[in-house]
Amino acid sequence: MAIENTVIKERLAALRAKMAENGIDYYMMPTSDFHNSEYSADFFKVREYFCGFDGSNGTLVVSTDHAGMWTDGRYFIQAENQMKGTSVELFKMGNPGVPTIEEYLSQNMKEGQVLGFDGRVVSTSIGEKLEKKLSEKKVSLKIDKDLAQEVWTDRPALPCHDMYVLSDELCGRSFAQKLADVREKMKKAGVSSHLLSKLDDIMWLTNLRGNDVECNPVALSYAYITLDRFVLFVQPDEVTEEVKAYCDRVGIELKDYAEVMNFVSEAAFDGNILYDKRNTNFLTYKTLSKKAEDAGVSLKNEKDPTELMKAVKNETELKNIREVYIRDSAALTEFIYWVKKNAGKIEMTEYSAAMKLDSMRAQLPGFIELSFPTISAYNANAAMAHYEATKDNCAEVKAQGMLLVDSGGTYMGGTTDVTRTIVVGEISDEIKKHYTATVAGMLQMADALFLEGCTGRNLDVYARRPLWDIGIDYNHGTGHGIGYMLNVHEGPHSLRWRYVEGASEAVLEPGMIVSDEPGVYIEGSHGIRIENIVEVVKRSENEYGKFYGFDHLTYAPIDLEAIDTRYMKPEHVELLNKYHKAVYEKVSPYIKDEEIKNWLKEATRAI
Repeated sequence: MAIENTVIKERLAALRAKMAENGIDYYMMPTSDFHNSEYSADFFKVREYFCGFDGSNGTLVVSTDHAGMWTDGRYFIQAENQMKGTSVELFKMGNPGVPTIEEYLSQNMKEGQVLGFDGRVVSTSIGEKLEKKLSEKKVSLKIDKDLAQEVWTDRPALPCHDMYVLSDELCGRSFAQKLADVREKMKKAGVSSHLLSKLDDIMWLTNLRGNDVECNPVALSYAYITLDRFVLFVQPDEVTEEVKAYCDRVGIELKDYAEVMNFVSEAAFDGNILYDKRNTNFLTYKTLSKKAEDAGVSLKNEKDPTELMKAVKNETELKNIREVYIRDSAALTEFIYWVKKNAGKIEMTEYSAAMKLDSMRAQLPGFIELSFPTISAYNANAAMAHYEATKDNCAEVKAQGMLLVDSGGTYMGGTTDVTRTIVVGEISDEIKKHYTATVAGMLQMADALFLEGCTGRNLDVYARRPLWDIGIDYNHGTGHGIGYMLNVHEGPHSLRWRYVEGASEAVLEPGMIVSDEPGVYIEGSHGIRIENIVEVVKRSENEYGKFYGFDHLTYAPIDLEAIDTRYMKPEHVELLNKYHKAVYEKVSPYIKDEEIKNWLKEATRAI
């Protein structure tokens, strides 16, 4: 019998007392911050506080006599272990017979009961879904209560770090120029105001950066834009003298982050309001809705105009990105050499290898932070797409098999992302076949030629075809956009093959950058991923239209020890040789050690 977890039980009892005080019958706690960021700071780890489970995805629902926690297949074992003795029931999402949260609430809530949650951490789409599903039972929603605030006495503070200003020279365009473009889009959409909630869009637009979200150089913020006003809501303690002076100079009105809802409630709207439902939390949406209704204006749900502007990099951004990627590729090349030279000779774990690479990146000029926590996975661990080695839980890297390393950094001048799977010892013929097909797919995608108007869905098969030819697939997209000194995952464009009803697609345009990362994942055996970042470029134009292609931004060697030309078409061999020739030409000037340079010459030889 599991030992009773009295700490969690006491916390749940205190929460239930607060629920009763506030007339709430069921209370829901998801995993998110106020802006649906990829990583949530400690302040937002409410679900973890009340059930003990600390995975990156999960939602806890508490009623007077029951608590249930929903998570996906990555975390079933972890959640079971961490919630032992808490009385919280695990709902294994996606398993047969397991209800969704909406179904569970619909089945269990009685007519006229109240569902509570902090509407700032629930997306509008989830909020609307719950509202619709539960309206049949006349269930009402109470979305303005963060009950954790009243129970969690030693709760960490909201993340609050100094913001900083990027020069117009580094950004290529000034805030005033970007804002003029946004206002043009607003006029076209027939709106007089726009509430922007997406952090990386706000940072890109203002040429400001922060440090409030792990691995994303953003500040917690909202922006309210009219045709003659720009109001930025940030925490006052984050505003340095430099930021204040900049905002005064360029006409950014600063207001307290905590005041945004009051401001929206009291603002005088004389025309339609633009917002993007995908990026707006439920409380903000409800506040805007009521305001629009009272003012007799429309609420227009359209994509944030900043999203596409941000995705198509300007010439300055592209020039800086290209330089940053070559320096970053040189550091990765030196790391690959270090791994291959030392595996089996010195004590090396997945974790220590990741720390070594992180320290090498940190020495590069203009380094700000990692663009995501480095994934370092040895042999069978690499078959788990979301594997993360820790100091206390990591495999030893021996002179056998392969080490997959997916990593990146944010620098003054760009954000990088790259994956290499490195041979450290003997590998099977089957692994060579899988590795060779993965490389062929990456190179074939990078060599794609396509007409203006294509989206990533038109192109994805370029990367998958060599793997499909041997009856293998990978269960993730092939590519995502990347920010400029911003988030490593950025839309609106992507490379993926599957048709999804209602999912938006974006046309690929010159100036966009996108990852190209096919892979093979064989459970219990091995995982392979090869990821380069490529830039969309114009190739030619004739009577049939404009033809586009990709240029590599990443220049790091591909491990020839895992290549078996029997599994390659002649054109794939040609592409690999051409790529490796460019790797040596571009990266070798950045490598000072003659021994590593000689190794690189051999590692990029024509085959």
